[in-house]
Amino acid sequence: MLRKLSVIAAAAGLLVAGAAGPALANGGALEAKDVHWSFEGPFGKFDQAQLQRGFKVYREVCSACHSLKLVAFRNLGDKGAPFYSEKYPNSNDNPWVKAIAKDYEVNDIDSETGDAIKRPATSADHFPSPFANEAAARASNGGALPPDMSLLAKAREAGPDYIYSLVTGYAEPPKGLTVPTGGHYNPYFPGDLTSAWHGDHKSVPKGGFIAMAPPLKADLVTFDDGTKSTLDQQAKDVSAFLMWAAEPKLEERKQTGFAVLIYLVLLSGLLYASYKTVWRNESH
Repeated sequence: MLRKLSVIAAAAGLLVAGAAGPALANGGALEAKDVHWSFEGPFGKFDQAQLQRGFKVYREVCSACHSLKLVAFRNLGDKGAPFYSEKYPNSNDNPWVKAIAKDYEVNDIDSETGDAIKRPATSADHFPSPFANEAAARASNGGALPPDMSLLAKAREAGPDYIYSLVTGYAEPPKGLTVPTGGHYNPYFPGDLTSAWHGDHKSVPKGGFIAMAPPLKADLVTFDDGTKSTLDQQAKDVSAFLMWAAEPKLEERKQTGFAVLIYLVLLSGLLYASYKTVWRNESH
């Protein structure tokens, strides 16, 4: 079933290099949409249900083209992760993590023969790449190289807002814009459309051409918790999941920072009190 969905979304993923163009540095994309996230702010936390839905979108759609090579299966069971459970403080013992890992195969070497083999993944393994190498990845995507998604949400300026805007932002190209073969117009994708624009040179449209076809659509993924699978919901959920993948210790970092601030406030008060005590009887 997963493979069937992957085939349906063969070009699935985010931020593939633009098919039209070398001149992406000029920029000209629309500003990313402002989306409210549960993990925003000093006390924000990941919504575990949302992370689970986002992981399902990644697994059934995005993983057909995009790797997640810096994430190990056991990370899915860490504190703050999609499948964390207090019953399993050691994520390697988490049954959900083990079940997910077994759905994948990873490359290995037969210890007896030395031959290259495939084996079911364990919680200690990292997510395997969908392609054997870069050449195979480009050959399957019209020459474009699908980026690894491990740090995608931190690598883009607007982070999850950008990812959400991109996957929901595909639009019909304006009249006068020539879209190259294999390209798709997206006003949120950075590019330079000057050479493809045949209208007033002062009104060149925003955006660029992206090799990836629209990866998401309503009801493409069925959510286990009964949440309605709209395009908007899928986009939000996978963007949140990719934010977690890029910064899995976000909650821990915020808690540590808050504790440090409290410590500094108390230390400042103690130092001030000490100063007043030491210099109480001294003239200034």
